[in-house]
Amino acid sequence: MTKKLFVILGPTAIGKTELSIEIAQRINSEIFSCDSRQFFKELNIGVAKPDVNQLNTVKHHFIGHISVTQHYSISKYEQDFLALSSEYFKKNNIAILCGGSGLYIDAVCYGVDEMPDHDPKIREEVNVFLKTYGLEKLKQEVKKIDPEYYNSVDKNNPQRLLRALEIYKQTGKKFSEYRKRNIPKRDFEIIKIGIELEREKLYQKANLRVDKMIVAGLIDEVKSLSVYKELIPLKTIGYKEIFDYFDNKINLETAIEQIKRNTRHYIRRQMTWFRRYNDIKWFNVEQKNDIMCYIEKSL
Repeated sequence: MTKKLFVILGPTAIGKTELSIEIAQRINSEIFSCDSRQFFKELNIGVAKPDVNQLNTVKHHFIGHISVTQHYSISKYEQDFLALSSEYFKKNNIAILCGGSGLYIDAVCYGVDEMPDHDPKIREEVNVFLKTYGLEKLKQEVKKIDPEYYNSVDKNNPQRLLRALEIYKQTGKKFSEYRKRNIPKRDFEIIKIGIELEREKLYQKANLRVDKMIVAGLIDEVKSLSVYKELIPLKTIGYKEIFDYFDNKINLETAIEQIKRNTRHYIRRQMTWFRRYNDIKWFNVEQKNDIMCYIEKSL
């Protein structure tokens, strides 16, 4: 039997975690995460990490396996995924890749071009640039040097923008040039399943999830991570807004509304990214029976 990797992808808050667990139970599979923020062991509520019961129901990989203090690149994720999945497929025929981080999905499906090792001096230089001039200035700089990458990147993720600036300063080449690659052959068949929902319904789900995060203790979680405040993983949605509240830049109500707004913006960027693929079979998230029939026919 051909080894098969079912990629369950879609925007944040749509219900990929619950759906992938149901599917995994039906087809006796384990789940490999490609949600880049759920990689970090210190981040929980703000990244909607699967809870203990969910993790105990189906074995997950790449959930909380590194620290926010560690540098973890897309190419390292590709290497780790291929090594772990190779061992997994020796005893299993089916796996699920679940997440909404487009660059990490691409790493598994299409590979990552080799990029130069980072130069500590240049990395420090671009980090100083961000601290000195802020995110808006960083956006302008990346837009100027690499408009192609700028138009596809998550513009509220400083790590992505910093890497583009770092590569350009180090090599004189655009980051987007490194992404024009030959697709490597994988030892497994890749079947992409996209999960979608009417925009207004999805926005309502996203807003409700933010409210639930607040009730679940997001503010206390962010407070407990204050020592990591300047690290890139903490400059993302759900954390940066609460830090602004702690710094008396905004009130709590505004912070919560900004999390909801930034989540909606992120959802739009994710869907723009996913629409680039021409090999996705799309389903409404509520069509669970149809999704299962499609998977079973693919086996």
